[in-house]
Amino acid sequence: MEITRDTLIADVVENCPEAMPAFMDIGMHCVGCAMASGETIEQACAAHGVDPDEFLVYLEKFLQTV
Repeated sequence: MEITRDTLIADVVENCPEAMPAFMDIGMHCVGCAMASGETIEQACAAHGVDPDEFLVYLEKFLQTV
């Protein structure tokens, strides 16, 4: 699955559940949040004060290890 700034958190949860620890590692507990169903990676990053580009790099590296 390609994950971009515009990918919905809900889509990641559904299609790539192994990514969830990466979200939690940086304090994004979006996986259980009601907002996640319609929130993009970029919106979640903004809400949590995280640079979306840096997070996507981190997420990609994380997924290579699982």
